[in-house]
Formats: sequence, structure tokens, C-alpha cells
Amino acid sequence: MAKPSVEPVGAAEAEPDHECDVLVVGFGAAGAAAAYEAAVAGADVLVLERSSGPGGTSAQSGGELYLGGGTRVQKACGFDDTPDDMFAFLAAALGPHADAEKLRLYCDGSVEHFEWFRARGVPFKESLFDAPGWMPYTDDGLMWLGENAWPYNEIARPAPRGHRPETPMFAGGILMEKLIAAAAEAGAVAHQDTCATNLVVDGAGRVTGVVARRFADRVVYRARRGVILTSGGFVDNEEMLADHAPVLLGHDKVSDGTSDGSGIRMATALGAATRRMATVEIALTANPAVICRGMLVDGLGRRFINEDVYPGLFSHQAVQHQPGPYWAIIDEAGHDEIPEADMWGVRPKHAAETLAELEESLGLPPGSLEATVETYNRFAERGEDPYFRKDRKWLRPLKGPFAAIDPADGFFGAGKHGAGTGAGGFTLGGLDTTVDGEVRNNSGEPIPGLYAAGRTASGIHGEGYVSGTSLGDGTFFGRRAGRAAAAN
Repeated sequence: MAKPSVEPVGAAEAEPDHECDVLVVGFGAAGAAAAYEAAVAGADVLVLERSSGPGGTSAQSGGELYLGGGTRVQKACGFDDTPDDMFAFLAAALGPHADAEKLRLYCDGSVEHFEWFRARGVPFKESLFDAPGWMPYTDDGLMWLGENAWPYNEIARPAPRGHRPETPMFAGGILMEKLIAAAAEAGAVAHQDTCATNLVVDGAGRVTGVVARRFADRVVYRARRGVILTSGGFVDNEEMLADHAPVLLGHDKVSDGTSDGSGIRMATALGAATRRMATVEIALTANPAVICRGMLVDGLGRRFINEDVYPGLFSHQAVQHQPGPYWAIIDEAGHDEIPEADMWGVRPKHAAETLAELEESLGLPPGSLEATVETYNRFAERGEDPYFRKDRKWLRPLKGPFAAIDPADGFFGAGKHGAGTGAGGFTLGGLDTTVDGEVRNNSGEPIPGLYAAGRTASGIHGEGYVSGTSLGDGTFFGRRAGRAAAAN
């Protein structure tokens, strides 16, 4: 079956059904931010959303926003943060090869960006969730995201920067509710069930609109000032994953199902350049509350990282560099001190009085786990972890009985290895853009009239990821794209 064409359509062949100044393709967080800023700047804005309602993957997310530099929530919780400390941490945690130019702007503008969310009605409780985890089960507005773990606590002064709208667990819904309302109040109009399929280009090579499909109908949109692509990444496109990011093949997808790379494909058909298409976030659902109190081991029974780092970092190290399967190992004392809400309702399926029995149950090499725990315990007795430098507050000797928890028992999967991968992810690479969202061609020149933001574009990330940096950079650079397009 032939793939639908994404080749650009000449303006002479595309009589418009609708006209506007700025056309935004995709109504997730980046699209909402772009639409709001363009409308506030005085542009007539239309937003195309392929689904029957706005929100996209952003609405289904945890809602974390990585913000710092001295926000009022940080100050209320007793932390004196600076843009320089934020930059130093993110440059290391999002690296290697984080985009320094975009990252510097993002950190310097972080306090203003936080206040922008507050002005749009996004609520933040001025309290700290001071425990390891992917996201709080409370409504606390601030959380640690690995800033206080080695080596990052030696690179920058530690401060928690995970800002969350005031609601337990998945806060993406309330975030998008406020951003969608703000865009509408500013004057942006949404056309739903409308999927952009091709860019429209005039004789001078300027993007002047899109061709879209609404159910069985072809609909043409003309954009007098610019088109902004905010239609997500490509985790739902198996062919693109195989070509660019095969590490995600076979894993669960963090997506609403519409991240098929359509915006990237339309732009590259016009000659747009891409950047870092192999860069991904991949998250083991191994429980951080368990792992901090015990250890994370690979398929050979070995530790490979300090378990108190941000969970996305131990996930990257595991899935991309260690032999699987992976196991969270904990003893009874550690398990019993974990708050019930932090266990996600998961119970160990493997338990034993001795490590030799647990090794056999897990299929680990004989003696491997015994050697790992013996080394760990010997140094933990002295409050030391010379190999990986886990913080002392998590160090104590592990004593039987022992249990192992499968990462497949969590948010993205359930059951034994094979029934669920225990990992889920999304793509971070995309179109090459300037700091104002202009899409570059393969000569490095901006394509007139074309902008992108969010996961359609390559943002601040290098090869690492920290929660909140996707929603954070998508909205920050979405805002810049909206202003630039409106001023075009």
C-alpha cells in the first residue's frame, strides 16, 4: 500500500477554504503556547487539531515543568536557585551535546516562564515533595529531579526544579485545560478533526499554508504570516523509529497515539533539516522508592549506577547500555518502610530467604547477586559507596529475606518480562530550528514562513532527559515561535 504523499503543494493548486495570519498545526502544550502568543501579538490565529479535542500527549502527561532560577515556589520552600546553577545541572543531565544556545535562553528566562504559567491560571502549591519518584502522589508543587544526586550535586548547587500544577499524580490535564482556555481567550480558534497533510508553498519558496483532511474532505488553509508545526514527535511511526531511533522499537509508547512524525515529514519533503533524530527518552518503570532503598541490577546481577539519580537517567543507562532483564532488589526492612502510595499497588513476585535462592528464581548467574550485595554491604556499613556514590541517607546493609521487583510491573506494562517491556518512551529529535522556531533547510537557512516547536523540533536536549524539560522547552520555544510568526 502506497504511503500518502507529504510533498508540498503549489499555492496555485490550493485555493484556500480558510485564511488566517498564523496557522498552528497541533494543539498540545507547544501549540497552545504558540497560539496564545501569536494571538496576543495581534495575529488572526487558527489551530488545527487532528483529534476530536485539544490536549494531545501533553494532556496525558505527568504535567511536570522543569523550571528554576529562583521561582516563587522555590523561594517559599527555602531554596535560593540561580539561572547559572540551573544551566550547569541541565547541561550535564541533558548531555552530552545539549543545545547550549537554547538551554541558556531557557534557563535565563525560566522565572519569567514560570510567571507566565501562573498568569494563565496554572496553580502551583508552594510545598516540596521530598521523596524519590517519577511524580508525587500528593499535590505538592515542587519536587527533586536528581539535582541532589552525584555527580550533579558537585556540578551545581542542588535545588529542586520539578514544578507541578496543584493536583496529585498526572497533572497534564489541568495544565492543558489552562493553556487551551488562555489561547481561546486570546482569540485563537481551533478546527478539530482536521489533519494537516501537506505544506503549501508559493513560487518564491515561502510556506503559505497547509492542505488538510477533515474526515473525507480536503481543506486548504492559507497563512499570511506563517505556519507553526507543533504536531508532536514520531514515536507512533514504526518506520521512522526503525530508521532513526530503533532503541524504542518493541517498547511501550508515551503518546496519545498521534505522534506519527507527520509534521517532520511534511517539512523534510520541502527540504527542512533535522537534528538528533536518534535522541529519545526511555523510562523504566522500576520504582524509584524501591530502588533508592535497595539496588538496581542488570541481567548479570551487577549494579551499574547510583540508584538515587533521576529515574530517567538510570533508565537510559539500563536500556541503552546494560544487558537485560533488570531487577529492583530490596530487603524486607527497606520494603516495609516505603509508603503504601509509593508502591503503586505493585507487590514483589520473587522473594527468597537467601540471595542464592533469589538468583535461581531470577535466572541470574550463580553467585552474581551474592557478590554484588556482599560488596555493597561491606561499604554500606561505613556509609560509603565508592563505586557509584549513592547518597549516605540511602545506604545501609541489605539483609534477608530479599525480594525482586520486575520493572514491567508499573505504569507502562504488567506481568513478567515479555508481557510488558517495563519501559516506555518518546522521541526528542526533530526539525532543526532557530531559537525563534524558524525551521532551517539543509543549507542552514530559515525556510520562509515555516516554524516549529515542541517535539516536532529538536529542542534543548542532548542525549539525556529530565522530567519537565519536554513540556518546559515546548512551551518556552512555542511562545517564541508564536511571537516570531506574528511579527513576520
